[in-house]
Amino acid sequence: MNVVIDEEKCVGSGQCVLTAPDVFDQRDADGVVVLLQDTPPETELTNVREAADLCPAAAIRVRQRTAS
Repeated sequence: MNVVIDEEKCVGSGQCVLTAPDVFDQRDADGVVVLLQDTPPETELTNVREAADLCPAAAIRVRQRTAS
């Protein structure tokens, strides 16, 4: 899985951090999302997808890696 965030869209609600704290954090200055792992392990897939679904600004995209 590959995670992409759009900092311009982020409104700092923090739902991503609450849902997947091993993958997301927030900047202290303005609360904008910080991506800790752009390719988190598959064990985080459910949490990351939920974080993307909960994001009120739709600032998180999750892409599945394709088999080579």
